[in-house]
Amino acid sequence: MKRRVSLLAGFILLLCSFSLLADTIKLGFNYPQSGRYKDLGLQQRLAAFLAVEEINQAGGILGKDVELLIRNTAGSPERGAANTDELIRKEKVDMLFGGASSAVAIASGKVAKDLDRLYFGTTTSANATTGSEGHDHMFREYPNAWMTAKALGSYLTKTFDDSKYFYVTADYTWGLSSEASIRNFTNTTDKQVHPHALTPFPRAFIKDFKKALEAAEASDAEILVLVLYGDDLVRALKVAHDMGLKDKLKIVIPNISLGIALNVGASIMEGVISTTPWEWMIPYQLDFERGQQFVEAFTKKYEVRPTSTAATAYGIVYQYKDAVERAGTTNTQDLIKALEGHEYSLLKDTQQWRALDHQNLQTIYVVRSKSREQVVKDSLRSDFFEVVGSLDGGQAVQTPTEWRAERAAAGKPPSL
Repeated sequence: MKRRVSLLAGFILLLCSFSLLADTIKLGFNYPQSGRYKDLGLQQRLAAFLAVEEINQAGGILGKDVELLIRNTAGSPERGAANTDELIRKEKVDMLFGGASSAVAIASGKVAKDLDRLYFGTTTSANATTGSEGHDHMFREYPNAWMTAKALGSYLTKTFDDSKYFYVTADYTWGLSSEASIRNFTNTTDKQVHPHALTPFPRAFIKDFKKALEAAEASDAEILVLVLYGDDLVRALKVAHDMGLKDKLKIVIPNISLGIALNVGASIMEGVISTTPWEWMIPYQLDFERGQQFVEAFTKKYEVRPTSTAATAYGIVYQYKDAVERAGTTNTQDLIKALEGHEYSLLKDTQQWRALDHQNLQTIYVVRSKSREQVVKDSLRSDFFEVVGSLDGGQAVQTPTEWRAERAAAGKPPSL
């Protein structure tokens, strides 16, 4: 009898072991498969799958395979929030990430907090994501508008001092906060001297961009700042080129990615100034070996170069893996503690998850688009940018006092 009990206990233990071995860690990926930011979403998806594939080939996370469950936000905050709810309640994901617009990331992150899951914002730049709307379950890898504006403003004030600016801005959270931040760091807060035109979001048409750009042309501005992104930026740059504005104004954009540059074209992009936290050529220009390895793996697998949005998604998956392995668990509260203040280096120089607001601190690069002749020398005709300036993440980010002031203005507590 005892032998039978022992055998039965052993059999149950064996079954439990198989259950544990078969268990997976599930990541929920919320991205725009359609809509204005679909190109950004595709790069995020490709990079996320590459990271998961590499991690599983290397033994998974804590010995468990990683499974990526994807949902299309279509650029809609409501849909992003609904996806997040479903991924947590129905699919039982351990963590979520994604968002190519700040409104989507913010809405999705709030649902994740309510259901006690981490949410990593990918391409979300509005200050609010880790500022006035920030909370303890939201971590943002991508630089916020304040950081990019400070890096950009530092370069512009040195290079184009006392110039007159005209802003064309998308009328939503990211656009408005980006314009305000750039104005702050370029001493162009006087809207009478440095006027702007707002374009609708998310339903702007060519006529809207043309009207705004005609106002810019009629002004005596020397710097044209296009506070637009995704398909809106692509169309506005093409309209500006067709109007001959590149011969009259220096064009500046807050954020650029390779995908946008490819859609616009090398001739139109030439000379445009912007910022980025990462693009595929930067690891070669600045000798970041792990970044080069990512570029080569991504390019070999997909036959296209990775963009900054791809690097962000790839880095988030690896940072989640690192946090789980350091904490020894997927428990959300333990992972928050493991991430806060953590420093690491992956695809570039040192980065840190700031404990105060969960904003990732990293170097911001100011880049200028190369000539067409230089761009097409690359085998994939994708060598668009050269680094002309940079600002350390610790210098670029809001100080704790500035961050708390933003929170106070929104009626939020002085801590997450």
